[in-house]
Amino acid sequence: MKVICDRGALLDAINLVSGAVAARSPRPQLGCVKLVAAKHGGAGDLTLSATDAEIALKLSLSQVDVQKAGEALVPADKLRSIVAAEEGEPTLTLELDGEALHIKGADAHFKVFGYPANEFPPIPDFSAVVAGTGDAPKAKATMTHPSGSLAQLVARTLFATARENSRYAINGVLMKRDGKRLEMVATDGRRLALARAALAGGEKDAKGVSCIVPTKALGMLQKLISQHDEPVQIAITDAQIFFSFGTAASPGRALLVSNLVEGAFPPYEDVIPKDHDKKVSFDRDVVSSAVRRAALLTNEESRGVRLVFKGKDKQLELSSRAAEVGEAQIKVDLAGYDGDDMEIGFNPQFIVDALKVINEPEVIMELKASNKPGLIKSGTDFMYVVMPVNLQ
Repeated sequence: MKVICDRGALLDAINLVSGAVAARSPRPQLGCVKLVAAKHGGAGDLTLSATDAEIALKLSLSQVDVQKAGEALVPADKLRSIVAAEEGEPTLTLELDGEALHIKGADAHFKVFGYPANEFPPIPDFSAVVAGTGDAPKAKATMTHPSGSLAQLVARTLFATARENSRYAINGVLMKRDGKRLEMVATDGRRLALARAALAGGEKDAKGVSCIVPTKALGMLQKLISQHDEPVQIAITDAQIFFSFGTAASPGRALLVSNLVEGAFPPYEDVIPKDHDKKVSFDRDVVSSAVRRAALLTNEESRGVRLVFKGKDKQLELSSRAAEVGEAQIKVDLAGYDGDDMEIGFNPQFIVDALKVINEPEVIMELKASNKPGLIKSGTDFMYVVMPVNLQ
């Protein structure tokens, strides 16, 4: 194998695939990146692959000159450090000699010992999964969606997932396809985020399918999205989900494969309140700023911010208090308020998190009572349920 690579593009690709490298594993091959140089007529590409046995990522790099096809398996940390350190070089030459990879710049020559490339675990081919050919299990559902819309669905739900919770099912995001609608849901038991989008080219009577995608996989998915109109093909099997990036001009730019989270997701429809009798409309940025400022005078014991809604004045008063620290009081005007006056306490971070992922300037909040969950809405495509906190 001999390849001349654009150093910047190579470093970007290594940084991305390093997210799938195993941090600690008794199998040293899982701490490696597999490099496959291939020629296609007059052109060539370098494919980088990594896996930790839970997630696998394969990236294709076209900013290369493949002089000799071949494949190598080298430790990811060493490869990344060397390519990053050669910051003055526009290009680097990668050349394989046995199992050792030589990395050459204008004034430097590194020799990195690797492993036989065939010791790297195989990553299923996307087209084989769709067709059900070879050893790969056939996908039970496939769909295509623009990467920009997919990124928004992930951003609007990922923040609400549980961290280190013993209920593994809520450590991921539920992805659900129902006819022409794609829905994602996340909860940590104290809040729930639900985002929807119309599937691009989805069939009205397509068979419903749902799965729970790990948070790590969705975090990597966000990093892979570069052009918002690029199509992403999605395939779901009983145990895995596949995201294939690429257009007709550039097929298979990247492939992300992840094991699915086992278990049953909570019946989230039951959590969404339907009997609220107070409706608030407000400016997203104004209220977000007020909540963040009120949160400055909270501490671990008094983490809540008190919200007092006044219908007559169409005004919201926010206040916080922390023993031996101080207190804050902020008043903002509301665009609208229907219902009786009421006060309720919320974790301020939970409110700010939701307002961050809403694009529209006007936001709706629906309330029932100080001990009942609040509901934040943006159009028909995003809703967020948040439990209140007790205020002393």
